[in-house]
Amino acid sequence: MATSIGALIAESAISPRETTMLLERILNTSRASISAHPERFLDAQQEHLARAWIQRRVGGEPMAYILGEREFYGVKLIVTPDVLIPRPETETLVEQALARLSKQYAPNAARVIDLGTGSGAIAISLAEQRPALDIVATDISAKALAVAKKNATKLGVHIAFIESDWFSQLANERFDLIVSNPPYVAHGDPHLSQGDLRYEPITALTDNAPNQQGLACIRRIIEDAPHHLNGEGWLLFEHGYDQALACRKLLAARGFVELMCEPDLAGIPRVSGGCWPAPGRI
Repeated sequence: MATSIGALIAESAISPRETTMLLERILNTSRASISAHPERFLDAQQEHLARAWIQRRVGGEPMAYILGEREFYGVKLIVTPDVLIPRPETETLVEQALARLSKQYAPNAARVIDLGTGSGAIAISLAEQRPALDIVATDISAKALAVAKKNATKLGVHIAFIESDWFSQLANERFDLIVSNPPYVAHGDPHLSQGDLRYEPITALTDNAPNQQGLACIRRIIEDAPHHLNGEGWLLFEHGYDQALACRKLLAARGFVELMCEPDLAGIPRVSGGCWPAPGRI
């Protein structure tokens, strides 16, 4: 016997909101239409897919992976289990990058690199806002780069993608802005085995380095960034809620100036960075 939309939502083992999100995709319709027509019946194929997706969600799989997309900075990005799910707090990094570009450079006249691009969320957001920027995006994962390339093609933005372990394949290339959302969850953190993190690529979440407090990748980026920054260029990166002070010390020790830390919308210190002084600057 066919099941109606209303009946499926009522009996679903996940929340009505999430069930509705799944139905929006399956029925290719809007939330308003689903609410207005709960009596509509699902055909056999639609019901089978809906129940399969509900079971995946019951098992804890992230909605982003089930739906295959996540919105970030106003655009919908393709996401797969090969990439980290873009999160709202990372939009703080995009905003800070745009602020530095507006302040220090003529419109679009800057070269930018996004290290560890994953789905391409940061690089694509910058390209969407400043189409003429010269943007490079790297990732050590060929599978992640494939997802990022699909997103760039889908959204019609131009980005040069390079498979690289941080700066390793960049030779002597230099940039005006370096941005990154590197792995920063500490090795052995119990959150790695909880919630959505269980399904996300472990190498995008943690440096897996004992006794490094999740700072191994950040240390490497800070150490190598000056070799790839033009004078007065900026390094900006995301970090954990309790890493701001350590990041500031690392930046200062390496010689960065104008050190900053910006909280996310929840008020948590989230993005740190600094300016690499031009030759001769004290």
